[in-house]
Amino acid sequence: MNKKQLVLLSAIITIVLALGAGTWLWKTVQKPEQNVATQNAETKKREKPGSSKLTKEETKKKQVVRQEVNQLPTVDDKVKKLVSSMSLEEKVGQIMMVGFYGTEPSSSVTDMIENKHIGNIILFSRNMKSPKQVANLNNDLQRLAQKQPYQLPFMIGVDQEGGDILRMQEKVSPIPSQQALGDVATAKQVYDVAKLNATELQAMGFNTNFAPVLDISDRDKRSFGSDAKKTYEYGKQVVKGLNDTNITGVVKHFPGNGRTNVDPHKDTSAVGANQEELEDSDIYPFKQMINEVDPDDFFVLVTHVKYPAYDAKKPASLSPVIMQTLLRDKLGYKGIVVTDDLEMGAVNKYYTYKDMGKEALAAGADLLLVCHEYDHQLDVYNGIVEGVKSGEIPESRLNEAVTRVLTHKMKKLPTFTFVDESKVNDIVGSAEHKKVIGNILGQ
Repeated sequence: MNKKQLVLLSAIITIVLALGAGTWLWKTVQKPEQNVATQNAETKKREKPGSSKLTKEETKKKQVVRQEVNQLPTVDDKVKKLVSSMSLEEKVGQIMMVGFYGTEPSSSVTDMIENKHIGNIILFSRNMKSPKQVANLNNDLQRLAQKQPYQLPFMIGVDQEGGDILRMQEKVSPIPSQQALGDVATAKQVYDVAKLNATELQAMGFNTNFAPVLDISDRDKRSFGSDAKKTYEYGKQVVKGLNDTNITGVVKHFPGNGRTNVDPHKDTSAVGANQEELEDSDIYPFKQMINEVDPDDFFVLVTHVKYPAYDAKKPASLSPVIMQTLLRDKLGYKGIVVTDDLEMGAVNKYYTYKDMGKEALAAGADLLLVCHEYDHQLDVYNGIVEGVKSGEIPESRLNEAVTRVLTHKMKKLPTFTFVDESKVNDIVGSAEHKKVIGNILGQ
């Protein structure tokens, strides 16, 4: 090869490498929110086993079942009929709550709804641009649910705690943090704030709010403070204010993660307190809530933090000792148990998504949160399907979880509620709501 040919070859190699590096860089810098169209286009390519698209004949049979269910006299009768009629895949779909990217239903979430029978959705700031758009989105989601054979409405949730944890902050009323309310508000004022928060959420089409936080902490703005009795009393008012406006509250993060300084979004941590210390303080607000409030009015969300005093190996969200022995058997909780998001670093660094889904359900969770990525949602879904088929998870445990979810829907969401998009701007962030909050804070 002569000198000219060597120079030409070298130039060609340089160009090819540059093009490859450019492609890699472009893919690397794109955020999921910026790449919604690509995600949607690739949804079908990424589908994995576990899909159970119904035939026309199967769909017709299930619609007949739904008509029969409507004629049954009690909620228990309706739920038993539904559970006995559902396929394994349909049951798994009902015990998951998923998130997605974009301000309208993406093809990824539509696939999860139509082919994996997902029955519950959670929204984040990435889905919310204006009150009217959110109302439209939630109406669209419920229309998708209504098109499914059993016509079961979605639980549609959001984290609207107040303070820093407030979705669409520039549009909604400035709900104070729990710390701020703990410092200056009376229990009645806490109720008033929760009620106006729920009024805005309901106007936008939500029916579930992942609040209040019952963690005991003087440091965390998300907590009412270090007084366990006050935390319970204020937390109870939040749950009441939400429920009085048809929003179900979710108390968190059981059994109380106020003692840890490690964010479970990032990594695992362990609370070193013994059982007596925990039950006298951290667990007290949850215990009182369970003893004194109707379990239909709230869910319990379980943290990914470890509590060696109860379980030396498993995080709470995957621990049968904490979810079954402590929460259900000892404290007597009869409602829905929810995992924290399974995509958090505290668990996804140490378990596969398939294993997490199986372990969380087997340990006692009834509703599994997978808030972001389609691939992860598929893995959790398929892991549970495979786990039940193989006998790793008793089908009775799945039926128990599905029964709780469907019972909640039949009691709290008996019909589809499509919100009035023309009125939402007059409710969300209203001058009246801002005045109530300003008076409480002395502004």
